[in-house]
Amino acid sequence: MHLLYSFSDFTLDTERRELRQGVETISVAPQVFDLLNYLIRNRERVVSKDELIVGVWNGRIVSDAALTTRINGARCAIGDSGEKQELIKTLPRKGFRFVGAVQEAGSSALETVGSVERTGHMPPRLSIVVLPFANLSSDPEQDYFVDGVTESLTTDLSRVSGSFVIGRHTAFTYKGKAVDLKQVGRELNVRYVLEGSVQRRDNRLRVNVQLIGAETATQLWADRFDKPVSDLFDMQDEIVSQLANTLTAKLIAVEARLAERSMQPDATDLIFQGKACLYKATTAKQLIQARGFFERALDIDTRNVGALLGIAVSDFRMASSLLADDRIACFSAAETKVIEALSIAPDHSSAHMILGSICIYTNRAIQGIAECEQALRLDRNEAHAHGSIGLAKYYLGRPAETQGHILDALRLSPRDSGAAAWMAVVGVAKIQLGVDAEAAGWLRRSIEANRNFAFGHFGLAAALGLLGAPDQARVAVKAGLALDPSFTIQRVLATQLSDNPTYLAGRDRICEGMRKAGVPEE
Repeated sequence: MHLLYSFSDFTLDTERRELRQGVETISVAPQVFDLLNYLIRNRERVVSKDELIVGVWNGRIVSDAALTTRINGARCAIGDSGEKQELIKTLPRKGFRFVGAVQEAGSSALETVGSVERTGHMPPRLSIVVLPFANLSSDPEQDYFVDGVTESLTTDLSRVSGSFVIGRHTAFTYKGKAVDLKQVGRELNVRYVLEGSVQRRDNRLRVNVQLIGAETATQLWADRFDKPVSDLFDMQDEIVSQLANTLTAKLIAVEARLAERSMQPDATDLIFQGKACLYKATTAKQLIQARGFFERALDIDTRNVGALLGIAVSDFRMASSLLADDRIACFSAAETKVIEALSIAPDHSSAHMILGSICIYTNRAIQGIAECEQALRLDRNEAHAHGSIGLAKYYLGRPAETQGHILDALRLSPRDSGAAAWMAVVGVAKIQLGVDAEAAGWLRRSIEANRNFAFGHFGLAAALGLLGAPDQARVAVKAGLALDPSFTIQRVLATQLSDNPTYLAGRDRICEGMRKAGVPEE
């Protein structure tokens, strides 16, 4: 079958036996092409040396030196190296694995015109080019910082599961040019173009960005980040992380709207719809709806990592948000799905983060922290890993450490769908510390971030009850019960997530505050 595999800014054409970078054809030896093809086709797993020899050399005797030469040739052809290993990863004593994000297209939709433009070939889902940001500052020496933002954002977006991001070398050919965004979309075969500008004036730095639908040149989203100038390299990391996390959510929302129009949705369509539903979900009904999308995707593709993790997150949030009657069963079902996903994709950062969160909620906080730290090693933008570590410190009876981790999460993703829950975690940690006025402040911030997050209202009620403000506390209880009528103090007491005495004493204080506020006992 004629297949096109797109990764970074490369395309591997199996029928033409061509490797292309943008519009340029890369010359590679036949065995290097076959090796790349074999690794990409088997990218869901580690391929041993013996398998490569059978698959590429038909079982002929091949020396280690010859194999190493071909692996190095493949890496060189696609701009990788033995040090970076961003696309082809060596796992000592195990083998090799292609770890780059790949989009796959079959022959039925392809009619090649020139090298890149194709009639009837729709751009891959989540395909994007980050055009070089414009330096609007009067100082031309700021170019290095502006280019660094563009490069880092390109790298970070390429880590998004299922994304296809045009590499920096191709993107920078457009630097300083007036471009037709529709033409850029056609030339690079991408759905989205991100463009932006950076302006430094006095002691402030302003970054403007806009996401464009390439087919129509329509603006889909725009934002502005305004920050005081401090250390430029630290600022670059912070700006890029916030952009990457915000963009990921926006791109998934756009893809979900496109998927809704499909008469015969495939697994990827359903996963986008499920993720978009999860981003908005605050009730059991919404989480069940999201889970339904992922279950349908898994029926189509039984080894789909995105579907497995989507089901896991749906079950996890049912249990962690106190929306399930049998929380242990929900946590157990979620863990089963995550472990299955990790057996297919052992280096999936979100899978490690989800597993860590499950461990933290099931009295295994130390193990959970280790999993979240592994997630951050794989992807520094995993804001939820920081949030989960902050929660773990609360369960371990170290509430004074919680706020720092939550601030790290909010720094990476200040507009995250999980921000309300993170702020509530700081709130209950403050109740554990006995600083109830600070707790009320954080819980009010939680409600401002998401007024539909029921526990934020109940947590605020507890803090206000302890502060001796019964009228305000009752208003908070009423708002909480409107969102979750079945919430009770007994449900809180049934959630013994740690046997640490400091945690247990803090939980008792929360329940005391809720009683004073008028939360139903059972």
